[in-house]
Amino acid sequence: MQGLILNGSKNVFEVECDDDITRDCSIKGKVLKTDGGYYNPLAPGDIVELDEATLEEEKGQITALVPRRNEYVRWNIKKRLPQLLAANLDYLLIVTTPDQPPFRPRFIDRALAQAEYQKITPVIVCNKYDIPAAQDDEVQEQLHIWENIGYTVLRLSAKTGEGMMDLAALLSNKLTALVGQSGVGKSSIINVLDNNVVLKTGSLSQKYGRGCHTTTKGSLMHIRVDEALTGGIRGVTANIIDTPGVRRFLLHDISAENLALYFREFKPFLGKCAFGMSCSHLTERDCAVRQAVEEGHISRNRYDSWQRIQEELRTGSFED
Repeated sequence: MQGLILNGSKNVFEVECDDDITRDCSIKGKVLKTDGGYYNPLAPGDIVELDEATLEEEKGQITALVPRRNEYVRWNIKKRLPQLLAANLDYLLIVTTPDQPPFRPRFIDRALAQAEYQKITPVIVCNKYDIPAAQDDEVQEQLHIWENIGYTVLRLSAKTGEGMMDLAALLSNKLTALVGQSGVGKSSIINVLDNNVVLKTGSLSQKYGRGCHTTTKGSLMHIRVDEALTGGIRGVTANIIDTPGVRRFLLHDISAENLALYFREFKPFLGKCAFGMSCSHLTERDCAVRQAVEEGHISRNRYDSWQRIQEELRTGSFED
């Protein structure tokens, strides 16, 4: 039979099976044939083939991975290996805040580039939009920049409920993963979407204003969206993968030379420089990308972000 990976760690995975039984399953032979070289072979959202355990109904063995429609990955600097966060997604929600923890546009730009590379539709969610910092010029300008290049940006507050109906409409009957720094409120958002789900939420470090890890492993949940967010319509469901919060989101399998391919507003100008596709877009004359920056077709903020992320990829030295 087949089953859906809900969560797992080491070699034991919780699998929702075709016969409506959720089983604890290990990988047969402890090695699964995959192409990614990830230190975790499976992630929430994966579909697997399995054999039932002959003696215990609630156990099984995973024998194969059904080919993924897509996968979302980050480079895990501690493990020095790519980390698979979620698979077979309809949407990736990149969650940020105007403050508490601090607003970090480059974190978002990295996550967007990874989504572009892996052909997953990203949505930027600015939570805690009720706090005064949301009206800061820097925050407003950056949100508009992302919108102007075609990304969906949702402004909401899990605390006040602002924007939650728009989010609920987007997630209906979809499989969506939430990614963001620790403390941005991913668990709080899920708690508001379905008030029967009670996920632990964390406080911020008083010294650094950063979040503490409350979600320790990714987990797929089937939620029933609160009727207050659906206009009274009953039975609206959504499938959500809550991923562990991260302080650094590092790109995987994207080279410094190819990074511009995954900044979507750069694409119309690539190959049109005097040096064609070999142009670095840094110092060359007659560079179409730099000319687009001067003419306002590419924002200076995004160009600067691209430069800094490219330098990180070249040197292996990463900043927050």
